[in-house]
Amino acid sequence: MKQSKGCTITIAENGPYIVDGDVPLSNQHIVTNEQGESIEWREGDAFAHPKEYALCRCGRSAKKPFCDGAHERIGFEGTETASRMLYEEQAERIDGPEMVLDDAESLCAFARFCDPQGRVWNLVGRSDQAQARKLVEHEAGHCPAGRLVARDRATGKALEPHFEPSIGLVQDTARLVSGPIWVRGGIPVLGADGAAYEVRNRVTLCRCGASTNKPFCDGAHASIRFNDRE
Repeated sequence: MKQSKGCTITIAENGPYIVDGDVPLSNQHIVTNEQGESIEWREGDAFAHPKEYALCRCGRSAKKPFCDGAHERIGFEGTETASRMLYEEQAERIDGPEMVLDDAESLCAFARFCDPQGRVWNLVGRSDQAQARKLVEHEAGHCPAGRLVARDRATGKALEPHFEPSIGLVQDTARLVSGPIWVRGGIPVLGADGAAYEVRNRVTLCRCGASTNKPFCDGAHASIRFNDRE
């Protein structure tokens, strides 16, 4: 993935995410169908911000999504525990007749775009059918965490959506919870030790404070009922 120039996210030790480079920030809502299945994204309100800003990582700021120093008051433990292995080293490969699905399960952010129409893991097995191919590309590409990556089997090319460098705050309206920080467009994420994580087109960072795979989201926001409006 090509790195976005001039934008960075730096993780402060036991503190917030420091975003530099005037990166756009907005709410991103999961749209569901009548069956409650995740089918699309809808962009919500944008946030005014300076060129550099700090996003809450502990989940306790009274000024969400921005940091207000709550991590110091509560003694937030933000130690990064996620693997530094490359995505391709973590992902399981699922082969279909015309497409391949890569799946790094530890990165799951519980957005559930993978479930409709028979589930993406089954659909890739029918990728010699035009409708199934379309669904695999759509469902994998809508996964905010980049857990799922669809590839053309013949060329090996990843079928990635195009994103300008930007940050979304996931709002899971159907579940009445707020999800992770959705980092898009190849923005580098630097750990508290100064080492960079793999630059990817899409990743999700924990902002409820409860993930066991920090800095990445592991879906804990759903189990603790995190809501950034409370």
